[in-house]
Amino acid sequence: MKKIEKCVNILRFVKFALVISAFLLTIVTTVFADDPLTTIGNMSNFIFAAIRAIGVIILAWGVVQIGLSLQSHDPSQRTNGFLTFFGGLVIALSREILGLIGIM
Repeated sequence: MKKIEKCVNILRFVKFALVISAFLLTIVTTVFADDPLTTIGNMSNFIFAAIRAIGVIILAWGVVQIGLSLQSHDPSQRTNGFLTFFGGLVIALSREILGLIGIM
């Protein structure tokens, strides 16, 4: 009796595997590569968008530091705030700066 149950379980597993593989074969489609330059351009756009987001976060933190330094009248914190602010501005506008230089 146990051998029959074991055979039935194996057959169920094989049937399940065949159904799953048939399903996967129907949803798999062939992907053709586009122009490589378009792909590289899209990746470049994504990377510069991520860099811009980081720059905006740093810029916002610089504004917070400047505000806190004005409240506490701390000149060294104010200097650090302005340096952070302008550093974030340079990072956020890096693509435009590289375009003006002529690199991009």
